Amino acid sequence: MPRYHSDTLIINLMEIPHQVISLVPSMTETLIEFGLSERLVGVTDYCPSMLDAVVEPARLGGTKSPDIDRILDLQPDLVIANQEENSREAVEALEAAGIVVWLTFPKTVDDAIEDLWVTARIFHQERRLAPKIETLQRSLEWTRLAHGEQPHQRYFCPIWVGENPDWWMTFNQKTYAHDILACCGGVNTFAQRERRYPLEADLGLRPAIEVNEEDTRYPHVTPDEVAAAKPDIIFLPSEPYAFNKDDVQKISEMLVDTPAVIANKIHFIDGRLIAWHGIHIAEAITTLPRYFQ
Repeated sequence: MPRYHSDTLIINLMEIPHQVISLVPSMTETLIEFGLSERLVGVTDYCPSMLDAVVEPARLGGTKSPDIDRILDLQPDLVIANQEENSREAVEALEAAGIVVWLTFPKTVDDAIEDLWVTARIFHQERRLAPKIETLQRSLEWTRLAHGEQPHQRYFCPIWVGENPDWWMTFNQKTYAHDILACCGGVNTFAQRERRYPLEADLGLRPAIEVNEEDTRYPHVTPDEVAAAKPDIIFLPSEPYAFNKDDVQKISEMLVDTPAVIANKIHFIDGRLIAWHGIHIAEAITTLPRYFQ
């Protein structure tokens, strides 16, 4: 049984799924918010809890290494996965066992909205859920319009850190994180920067090699690169790497002449605001614009 993306999943699902496993925390949150939590028989250790559930779904391990044997024992009609959050090995193991896998991969906010509509259609709940999704779409448009004519502030948002640190990993314009921040009025200082291979090439220490299938959306940038970019704001998200006060001290020392450090605009943010798609868009477009005002 092959994996499906949003555009082909509904066509290939013959029946409404009743035994669903979500390996994507943001999609688990969406199913809960949509009143579909009773369909969940299994979730990851990082998925939100269902306090009002009659039976709590099985916890199946992390997003990168879920327990495949336990998943198969639960005999799901559908497994919801994500191309970034879940490993290829896990997805291929489920496919090999004949499991239907919906492989989500939203790179924009509009992609994520479309996944909400697909969710409604999969469970034959389009009429009931349409008002909720349409309200979110209108709120998103209002957010874009409200911040479209304002002077945009340039931000730097690392999501992982090297030793010392001698580099930070960030994201470019081909990612969901970039797009949700753009909707809220932010300009990504590394929007055009692509990851180069190997790591030494990404850090400017050697020539890059040509790659075909490698992901180039998450470059490693050096302190000198960030200093030269002169961000107005620096965001330190809580995931996937949990930045702390020590990181603020190091960044303040290494980027002392940047507008962000001079103006004391280094902000801790909930990483779910830029990493969780699905229904979490609503919280993101309510919270993130405040940082750009």
